[in-house]
Amino acid sequence: MKMSPEARARMRRREQDVFNYYDDMGPGKGNCTWGPGILAHYGVCTEEELARPVSAAAVEAEFSRRVAEAEAGVIRQVRKHKLPQDQFDALVSLTFNAGVRGSRNVYTLVDTGRPAEAAAEIRTMTSTHVNGKKVLARGLISRRAEESAPFQAAAKAATVAKK
Repeated sequence: MKMSPEARARMRRREQDVFNYYDDMGPGKGNCTWGPGILAHYGVCTEEELARPVSAAAVEAEFSRRVAEAEAGVIRQVRKHKLPQDQFDALVSLTFNAGVRGSRNVYTLVDTGRPAEAAAEIRTMTSTHVNGKKVLARGLISRRAEESAPFQAAAKAATVAKK
């Protein structure tokens, strides 16, 4: 299974092209990131990294590589429950951002047929670690709402079907 072209385009717009390294929460704050939201390492960028340009080809190649890695992670982790395309797309987006390890609890909830709990768990995943402290990443709030929506819709549909 692959991420749909529409979901990939939506995620690509969200993960803006930045052709250099930057601190993801503003200068001197957050984690060193480059291109379309690719974590280089935890902690702020060095002066050398901040001065390093990144080509458009490198940005696109790394985005594609990371999407493929996220798709493979979702396929490996969700084996019992057949995912509709919208849920697969949402999990790929989540995995791209949070990683396989960071998405582990959501995979378990999805794979055991608990979409409402999966949606709730996704919506809680709005923080990051900065200098060893957990910090709210405001930009993740709308992203998590979008990623949780297909699971919330599935939970509502299942509730209506039971009535």
